[in-house]
Amino acid sequence: MRAGTGIPVVSIVGKSDSGKTTLMERLIRTLSGRGYRVGSVKHHVHDFDIDVPGKDSWRHAKAGAAVSLVSSPSKLGMTRTMDHEATLEELLAFAHDVDILLTEGYRRAGDVRIEVSRRARSTELVCDPSELFALVTDNEDIAVSDLPVFDLDDAEGLADLVDHTFLTPRSESEATHGD
Repeated sequence: MRAGTGIPVVSIVGKSDSGKTTLMERLIRTLSGRGYRVGSVKHHVHDFDIDVPGKDSWRHAKAGAAVSLVSSPSKLGMTRTMDHEATLEELLAFAHDVDILLTEGYRRAGDVRIEVSRRARSTELVCDPSELFALVTDNEDIAVSDLPVFDLDDAEGLADLVDHTFLTPRSESEATHGD
C-alpha cells in the first residue's frame, strides 16, 4: 500500500467520463484542508504538452534539453524526456515531501485502487472488486461484498476512510512550520 518511500499511493480508476477528475479535486481539497500535503499524478496513455508552444521552456525542450524547468517564487514545473513510462516509485521521488500521492488513471499500478463508476457511463467495473480498496458509485445494483461503497458526492466520507487508513495526523507544529 505504500511505495518504497513510505508515502501512501492511492489510485483513482474508472472508465472515461466516470467522474475521476471531479473526485480527485474533492479528495485533494478535503485532505489538504485537513493539513495534509497531497501530491497528484494524472496518467496519460498518449504524449502530452504542459508548456505553451513558443514559450521559452517549450523552446528549450524542443531544442533538445533532457530536462526543462520553469521556476518562479510560487511554482516549479518540469518536463523531462523519458525512454520509458515512469513507475510510481520514480514519480514518488519527485513528490518526496508529500503525505500522500493520489493518482488518476493507473488501473494496474499500485496496490490501492478506488474505482469511480457512474451508472450513466457503465454498469460494469474496470477492476475486479477483489482489486479495489473502495467503490464510488451511483449504481446500487453493483454487487460488492466487504468493500466500502460511497456515493459520487461523498468525497468527505471517502477522505475519512483514506485519512484513517493511510495517514497519521500531523502535529500542529508540523502543519504550520515543518515544511
